[in-house]
Amino acid sequence: MIVLKRLYILGIGIIYAATASAASPAAEKVVPLRYGDMEHWTQRNISESAVIGGAKKTLYEIGVDSVINGNIPYRNLGGSPWGTSNVMAKVAGVVKTNNTVSPDTHNGGRCAKLTTHIESLKVLGLVNIDVLAAGSIYLGDIREPVTGTKDGVKALNWGIPFKQRPKALRYDYKIQTPGTPNRVKQTGFSHKSTVNGPDYCVTLFLLQNRHEDASGNITAERVGTMIVKYAKSTSGWVDNATYEILYGDITGRKDYDASLMGLRDFDYATNSKGVNVPVRETGWAAPGTAPTHMVLQFSSSHGGAFIGTPGNTMWVDNVRLVY
Repeated sequence: MIVLKRLYILGIGIIYAATASAASPAAEKVVPLRYGDMEHWTQRNISESAVIGGAKKTLYEIGVDSVINGNIPYRNLGGSPWGTSNVMAKVAGVVKTNNTVSPDTHNGGRCAKLTTHIESLKVLGLVNIDVLAAGSIYLGDIREPVTGTKDGVKALNWGIPFKQRPKALRYDYKIQTPGTPNRVKQTGFSHKSTVNGPDYCVTLFLLQNRHEDASGNITAERVGTMIVKYAKSTSGWVDNATYEILYGDITGRKDYDASLMGLRDFDYATNSKGVNVPVRETGWAAPGTAPTHMVLQFSSSHGGAFIGTPGNTMWVDNVRLVY
């Protein structure tokens, strides 16, 4: 249920700020992200509350190969840095799940499949809440159980510690989108509405230099930026897609769009006191600044919480950094 509020376009047909890298493979050092080959998954078998039907649901997490039976709050296992939009919620004692990420196949192995769909909540056999949920994987974790639709973002620990300066991000992907001209908004608390403009699958990569004050507040300078927005279905897999990471202040670029590429103030992360607080970007880092954290997210929809197109799907595999 996690989606981006500010994105800029790059990719199939529309390019703003990042470009495909043409560096010679001989000059490259390629480093896979841990569990970025999407081969290992934790399976969670959860029972939803009887009042909403008592369904047995399976959630998938990117991590050590294992099976967890029971309604047990999940935190990343086996040293996995990956969180997903698959969550267990518990609101007023009622357990409900959402599963928008699952393993699929690619080149004889596994990959991650991210799908936007409508999650329905039934009480006494009647559908009284429909919520649009996007599929998302990201570096970080989430505190379960989520206790309400407004608490998902606040429960996130967004990003992981990271101190290097790679030149590009590389991964394999496939896109499937219905291609409808507009999106829908379904929050579960109002009627379905139309949002102008088509849906996109997106990749967000940021490097930040974060600072925490004595009160636990977190601010950050933006060190590096790479965001891709995919507009059309692909004919199959695109392997080894490589995108340059842009460093420093990019506001002087001709393709800079402040509304899409600007600094962020709506993400959350866990501070040194163990409390999730907003991360407020205060400016662009000086040239040569080393990051303290890396943010990476792949999502099947864009545009804000509960907004998207059911059926929008993104497959991701073999996530690597290029130096």
